[in-house]
Amino acid sequence: MASESHAAEAVSSCVDSHGSALGMPQLCGDWIGNQVFWLVITLVVIFLVLSRIALPRIASVLAERQGTITNDIAAAEDLKRKAQEAEAAYEKALADARAESQAIAQATRDEIKAELDVALEKADAEISAKAAESEKAIADIRASAMENVEVVAKDTAEAIVAALGGNADTASVAAAVTNRMKG
Repeated sequence: MASESHAAEAVSSCVDSHGSALGMPQLCGDWIGNQVFWLVITLVVIFLVLSRIALPRIASVLAERQGTITNDIAAAEDLKRKAQEAEAAYEKALADARAESQAIAQATRDEIKAELDVALEKADAEISAKAAESEKAIADIRASAMENVEVVAKDTAEAIVAALGGNADTASVAAAVTNRMKG
């Protein structure tokens, strides 16, 4: 029996006689070499998996993403250039339309002014003709009024002379009225 207990003690200082770990097995000094060996193997396997499989896939995704970004930026710059060209064409068309509208407005103003000038000349001619007719009518009315005044004056003068008791002949009354009307 003494040899069994001595054999159990020789197995490890980290395991008791029943095969249970004493404390935390990771911290057992007897097993550190074994743990370091498996740690190195695990790290080498992880490195190989990452370098051969994962990292190339990640690099291809990043390269594809960078290519997409570059293409999108180039497309955006192209669209921006086209938008600037379209804006310039729009501004030019707008300026041309404004110039054309101003030309049409000026032509319309000139046409209206010419029509107005013709209408004014026609109206002036009509007014001048009516004024001449009116002057003639006024002159005729004055002339007839003067004749009527002369006749009325002669009749009135004969009536006044007769009312005053005098007898006047028509020729002397006509001569007196004529002299008086001349001034």
